[in-house]
Amino acid sequence: MPFEFATATRIIFGEGASASLPELARTFGTRFFVVTGATPDRASALISALDAVTFSIPGEPTVDLVRQGAQRAVQAGCDVIISIGGGSAIDAGKAIAALATNGGEPLDFLEVVGRGRSISIAPLPFIAVPTTAGTGSEVTRNAVLGSPEHGVKASMRSPMMLPRIALVDPELTWGLPLAVTARTGLDALTQLIEPYVSKRANPLVDPFCTQGIRLAAGALRRVYRDGSDREARRDMAQASLFGGLALANAGLGVVHGFASPLGGSFDAPHGALCAAILPHGMAVNLAALRARAPQHPALERYAAIARLLTGRADATADDGIAWVRTLCADLKVPPLRAWGISETDLARIVDEAARASSMQANPLPLTSDELLAVANAAL
Repeated sequence: MPFEFATATRIIFGEGASASLPELARTFGTRFFVVTGATPDRASALISALDAVTFSIPGEPTVDLVRQGAQRAVQAGCDVIISIGGGSAIDAGKAIAALATNGGEPLDFLEVVGRGRSISIAPLPFIAVPTTAGTGSEVTRNAVLGSPEHGVKASMRSPMMLPRIALVDPELTWGLPLAVTARTGLDALTQLIEPYVSKRANPLVDPFCTQGIRLAAGALRRVYRDGSDREARRDMAQASLFGGLALANAGLGVVHGFASPLGGSFDAPHGALCAAILPHGMAVNLAALRARAPQHPALERYAAIARLLTGRADATADDGIAWVRTLCADLKVPPLRAWGISETDLARIVDEAARASSMQANPLPLTSDELLAVANAAL
């Protein structure tokens, strides 16, 4: 089976690893542009050690924010882009680094709703320092941007957008609020499950998925109950990293297929959307496979996921879905309606989800009725 694998040039993982950021950054340049998330104070100690221009992403990144960031980075003569934050800050940094050298508008390069041009010039050197354990964006080749005028999220994508360094320090996740811990952790779990059953699953990615699922299964409840549990924080940071490695090289599926149009139309965190959809996407996929593709390898993979999640050798695929439903209840995951989504929105969302790039790696195509069943169950 043919496959490829690409990731950040260098991955550095461990408690306290972020202390090496200034030294690492100076190997690439001297003028730093630091992209932070909604709470830049969490990165203040690292920023103070750099001669940096700072740029905050208050929510999820949009076309306009990335355009502004690229303009500021160029005007300030910055030669290194550093993101310190969650997936929003990291995706914004990737896009800013690419636009700073390639010029043009974000829509020139955006998939689905843009012109989809290729990145032809190497982006500015980019270093990703995640402060949440969920997106795995520090090792992916795309930047997901919201385009409010189109009501969707879409990606700028290129192997050249992979970070030069992914600097993963679990200590930076200490003190995350419970809600953020839950939704980012469930995003990480989703990004381990979907690549494992993806039609692009491959033997190089599989070990990241299985080990990551095992880590997340043991750590998610613990870290939600006690955010100071250092071992659980470390395990979730590693699970998130593995999820990024997996999705970047094997794709995603139905859950992220829905998260893209939902995130573009409603003010809802990406991880919260994934968490609300995950058990229902798994259930509909499983039913569709049993009905239309009973020999599909993803059926056994869903059973393997169940064994990893439950720790039981006799667990079935249905047991795995039940485990995820209980986890989402324990972590107080709100349904889609909590984010202003109503039944009248579903027909449009289903149509857009069917065309989303993430949906193309789902283990089998789902019908409109099956997609509507996912959305109704998550509502």
